[in-house]
Amino acid sequence: MLPTTASKGRSAARSAPPLFGPYLRRIVKWQQMDIEYTFWQMVHLCTSPKVVYGESPSHAALTITSVVLVHFLFAGIVLATLCWFLTNSYLREEPNSHVVEQRVEWLYAFDVHCNSFFPAFVILYVLQYFLSPLLVAHGFFPALLSNLLFVVAISYYHYLNFLGYDVILIGFNPTRYFLSLYFR
Repeated sequence: MLPTTASKGRSAARSAPPLFGPYLRRIVKWQQMDIEYTFWQMVHLCTSPKVVYGESPSHAALTITSVVLVHFLFAGIVLATLCWFLTNSYLREEPNSHVVEQRVEWLYAFDVHCNSFFPAFVILYVLQYFLSPLLVAHGFFPALLSNLLFVVAISYYHYLNFLGYDVILIGFNPTRYFLSLYFR
């Protein structure tokens, strides 16, 4: 459901739409959902987005390109390089007679980023799209909900990133390491 403009001379600021009413009623009533239209819309979003939504095909291509290049690739390269450097510099055990030297490959660090990015992508792009009627409203609750989505996505990204490095660092206790930084 896309936002609409005010009609009959009323300004959009004075006539605020109800926040939950129509959306929650549609969620719980299966008969209200138009599944055929939803599938039509999904197909046209992939084949010709101008039919459904968007300013132009070039704008849609720019949006997709910015998500893929900037959010996924550029941020992934920067974060994978940073995690790769920190892991190889500070989080590995010094080799001795009982431990084989361990080094993290950069491609593994990028793979951990890819695995961590997927749930964040689902939260920030898919779930946010379906919640957009609630998020475009003005007020405290929509701002809180949109910020909560970002906090959950970023926290989940970092948690999965931690799990990815925790698996390969055998003999390393990250909790003990981080506590030792604070309590020296």
